[in-house]
Amino acid sequence: MTHARRIYVVGEALMDCLMQPGGQLLPVRGGSPYNMARAARLRGAEVAYLNPLSTDTFGQSLAAQLQDEGVSMPTPRSAAPTSLAIVQMAKGHPSYSFYREGVADRDYRVDAVLATLAQQAELHGPGILHTGSLLLIPPESDKVQALLQAAKAQGWTISMDVNMRPSVAPDLDAYVQAVQRLLPLADWLKASDEDLQVLGFSGVDAQSAPALAARVRAHGAASLSRLALTFGAQGAYLQTESGSAWSDAPAITLVDSVGAGDTFWGNCVAGWALAPGAADAQTSLRHAMAAAAINCSRAGCQPPRWAETQSFKPL
Repeated sequence: MTHARRIYVVGEALMDCLMQPGGQLLPVRGGSPYNMARAARLRGAEVAYLNPLSTDTFGQSLAAQLQDEGVSMPTPRSAAPTSLAIVQMAKGHPSYSFYREGVADRDYRVDAVLATLAQQAELHGPGILHTGSLLLIPPESDKVQALLQAAKAQGWTISMDVNMRPSVAPDLDAYVQAVQRLLPLADWLKASDEDLQVLGFSGVDAQSAPALAARVRAHGAASLSRLALTFGAQGAYLQTESGSAWSDAPAITLVDSVGAGDTFWGNCVAGWALAPGAADAQTSLRHAMAAAAINCSRAGCQPPRWAETQSFKPL
């Protein structure tokens, strides 16, 4: 019998400060890897979040949510403040401005993370290391590259959600080049249509998903075993060892799309962690799309539990 694998997440945890109609800011816990960790845990996988959380009030709130949902936090807290994002909504879709200098989730050392991974690999075997989003922006990308290279040498499977944030990067060209250097280190990769456009791909549309997947692989990511391309309200395309599948987005009453991609990928990775081996593309995609649809029917990032995903029925 093949044992389930554990998921370890490296990336930002922050407070999304949602702009209200009167100009007030409403703080909500977020961050793409943080959201992914929650989604994967609610799907049923064993998950650890590795970046330090702040000792400030926001950090305590972030930690409390992870603890309530069963995500472990093996890293000591940081005295640095929690990262902030100002979020403005337009027709259910968010835009972000980030404040990320001297923040807690960047207060980590590569050697310390690798020591934790080595210890966990000795106890449970190498698992799945997930990263992406804001940590791929230079200069943080250099630390991530060193971490992923060493983790792969330890036998870890690398999961990456590109999740490009061009408005945050002081040098967009350097950012794109950094992500291009990191792509070959990924075993499992998720990218949205918007990510691909920022990375310089042309002709990005849902109808050309298989051709786009081939171009991503030819663009330095030839070793990928699993690749997801998402197209917002249109749907998503998934390739695994077993083949490929497309799914239209299920019909729902949209509240907002915050955390939809994180929920989608968290459910993919958790499903694969719980049942190691060749992944059925169609089944994985159906479950991930259902989970993302449920999340989009709620305000903010509220990933569903596995029982909710299994019982989901579109409108």
